[in-house]
Amino acid sequence: MYGQLLKDVILMANKYEQLADILREQIRLGTYQEGDAIPTEAALQEAFQFSRHTVRQAIAVLVNEGYLRKERGSGTYVSIPMTQNQSSRKTIGIIMTYLSDYIFPSIMRGVEQTLREQGYSLLLGSTNNDHAQERACLQQMIDQGVDGLIIEPTKSNQYNPNLAYYAALKEKGIPVVMINAYYEELDLPHICVNDTKSGFLAANHLLQGGHTRLMMVTKIDDLQGKYRLKGFVKALTNAKCSFSSEDVLTYTTETKEAVIKQAVDQLIHEENQITGIVCYNDEIAQQMIQALTAAGKSVPEDISIIGNDDSPLSTLAVPTITTLTHPKKAMGQLAAQWVITGKTAETDAFYFEPDLIVRDSAINHKGV
Repeated sequence: MYGQLLKDVILMANKYEQLADILREQIRLGTYQEGDAIPTEAALQEAFQFSRHTVRQAIAVLVNEGYLRKERGSGTYVSIPMTQNQSSRKTIGIIMTYLSDYIFPSIMRGVEQTLREQGYSLLLGSTNNDHAQERACLQQMIDQGVDGLIIEPTKSNQYNPNLAYYAALKEKGIPVVMINAYYEELDLPHICVNDTKSGFLAANHLLQGGHTRLMMVTKIDDLQGKYRLKGFVKALTNAKCSFSSEDVLTYTTETKEAVIKQAVDQLIHEENQITGIVCYNDEIAQQMIQALTAAGKSVPEDISIIGNDDSPLSTLAVPTITTLTHPKKAMGQLAAQWVITGKTAETDAFYFEPDLIVRDSAINHKGV
């Protein structure tokens, strides 16, 4: 019932909060319906490898919030929180590309905490970075009469056939705030990371460490990848370091696996001179480490690798991944504040500035 991805997500919070977040999300997504019994404490202990005390704390949090009720001698059951003025409560919709893995649960924690404190309910949707699924989510939100939307754009660096939906939302006066990226065709408030700076810092760190030939593996159907590549090129240009077209490998949502093989095939070639790689994110960095290790290359001794987003994967990988910060929870909190206050001006934009986090996957190459 709980996918391996959920079990692998380790968030920077107390363990009982991690478990409470997962169970709350399962309830909201309908995995557990009102009246359903959740797994026993023993089953939850085994599924998530948490202590009995941690499981009981998580359940207590959800009982206190009204999501669960305990029946002596029977079990613990889903009880959707209700209030006397439930029908008059405002609802904020949030549409993410993904909900249950990578950095997204941390973003959701920030959104949910802020909305709950302000008395708002939350309606979730996931697009899996697919335009058709995004259209279905937008229609659902409109049909539900949401009072505002927080949206992570789907394939933000491609033409979006759903632009008319956003125009309709604007005409209805429904505030929309975009996070992580935005649609350049639309004038909507957005909260992002300075991805150009992220790409620059990553490449510059390798260049300062004596690496003279770099590769970048970046996602090109999302705007973040476009700007991270821009920063990469800027760092190389500033350092007067030349690069060729084959040093930049791009992929889309559908071609992620293929680009890993393409990169490894190039890197294990006997004429390869690349010693440093900047990856679109920590997920790609982790997969590159695994693939290169399987091909007989050592990271970072043969090839240094830098990821992005400071995800849980960056500390779980071996070696741990040098990466760039992503605000996650703070981004979610700010987006929730913006949608509550109804920011709609095209000038409403905020960019978090990234910092480099040096770990073990990249080394100084001078003198090697």
